[in-house]
Amino acid sequence: MLSSRIAVKRNALSVHFTSQFSRLSSSKTSPLELPFPKSISEILSSPPANSSPITVNGWVSGSRTSKNVAFVDVRDGTTFQDIKCIVRPPSLIPSNLNTGSSVTLHGLWTEGKKGSSQAFELQVNGNDNPDAAVKVLGEVEELYPLQKKSHTAQFLRTIPEYRLRTIEMSAILRFRSVVETALVEFFNSAGFTKTHPPLITSSDCEGAGELFKVESNSKVEKGEKFFGKDAYLSVSTQLHLEVMCAALSRVWTLTPCFRAEESDTNRHLSEFWMLEAEVAFVEDVRQLTRFSEMMIKSVVQRLHDNLENSASNLTETIDKQLVETMTSRWEMMLKKDQWDTITYTEAIEILHRSMEEGKTNFKFAPIWGESLKSEHEKWLAGSYFGNPVFVTDYPLNEKPFYMQINPENSDNIDKATVACFDLLVPDIGELIGGSMREHDLKKLEAEISRREMDVSPLQWYLALRENGSVPHGGFGMGFERLLQYLSCTENIRDVVPFPRHVDSCPC
Repeated sequence: MLSSRIAVKRNALSVHFTSQFSRLSSSKTSPLELPFPKSISEILSSPPANSSPITVNGWVSGSRTSKNVAFVDVRDGTTFQDIKCIVRPPSLIPSNLNTGSSVTLHGLWTEGKKGSSQAFELQVNGNDNPDAAVKVLGEVEELYPLQKKSHTAQFLRTIPEYRLRTIEMSAILRFRSVVETALVEFFNSAGFTKTHPPLITSSDCEGAGELFKVESNSKVEKGEKFFGKDAYLSVSTQLHLEVMCAALSRVWTLTPCFRAEESDTNRHLSEFWMLEAEVAFVEDVRQLTRFSEMMIKSVVQRLHDNLENSASNLTETIDKQLVETMTSRWEMMLKKDQWDTITYTEAIEILHRSMEEGKTNFKFAPIWGESLKSEHEKWLAGSYFGNPVFVTDYPLNEKPFYMQINPENSDNIDKATVACFDLLVPDIGELIGGSMREHDLKKLEAEISRREMDVSPLQWYLALRENGSVPHGGFGMGFERLLQYLSCTENIRDVVPFPRHVDSCPC
């Protein structure tokens, strides 16, 4: 009896959740009936019938009053568009309504006048409609800093609590969401599992020492350590992602990372978001470069195919000339069937030749065995190839300990290279870095020993190679750098909601 009752309940729940799921899965064609007031984006995408009563919520982006009529423009951030509200008589406008005020307006949804820039408007006419109303939900101070005028990006960064309300910054936030959604869909289609590695770690993945230490204030006062040893904010989740890769084969993540690098340039942040992926059973770095290219192109193709909506109205909020630059950049990235690939050694030769022929005059001379400078990367991708380009096989001594050493010159440390790659793009330089990971325990131990590294914090990582080790590789991409490049934003601090960098953490 009990088992039959459980079975009946289970079937009832199954029917209930199946019904709920069906409603959700059909939401692309039949929008969900949400328990919220309709947003401006929803109203404009599916306008009510002419002369229908409707309520609009948002913030005042502009207002003006004449003798017999007042005009209020309302925006709520879900789209770059605002709704024009025609208010009669002007006495319906509360005295505390100003630019930036949060408001709710009730009126009739009507077609705009012939020749009007907006197809619809909200008629708040108290003479004909007793329900017509304008209500201020939240006032603004007299010195509220955002007015209906242009503000510099530098000024807006000084008011982090308000800067996201500007039409430009809200468009960037929607753009971030669209790009992230495109990446989620790409990795889902490629059979990857999204994972959540820890942000607190006891290991320095990059070996550069640019770490933020994590410690409890109470423990500092006592001279103790909260975790029993030193712990840091992660500069990369790669090492932990490899553990997940050894269980799930194909994994990826998009998480915050932290670097205590004291660089104050338009390309650096102390807190940023990193997309990282690890793949098991791959044996050639070219498999990783090809997959990275597919990933970037899938995002760009989505933006390009649906320019008006996919960029989440970004193109409507920036200068038209910049729109042309941005769309040309997208088309450039899609033009070639496959981006060029050169080795680090070939890159050095190209740079040297360009200097000898007088085509370039770099501030830093390219030297084999040293990292490519930003000017070298930008010139290779922008001036020489005119396209994104993969550079592979960097010198061993320029890269971290975990990268697989190429067999050529492996017995000559000064000439040895590793199976790695950087993706260089015009105007930005490095966008993605990745490599094959050394999966052979003895080789990995030998390299750690050669570098005279402390092996004790890495015992858990080495253990991966002791049981069921497989060839694998992966890569990492700065999410903000991708956004900066795709949106043609000059400063990386303007594609992140709350930029943190050296000497700056205002809130």
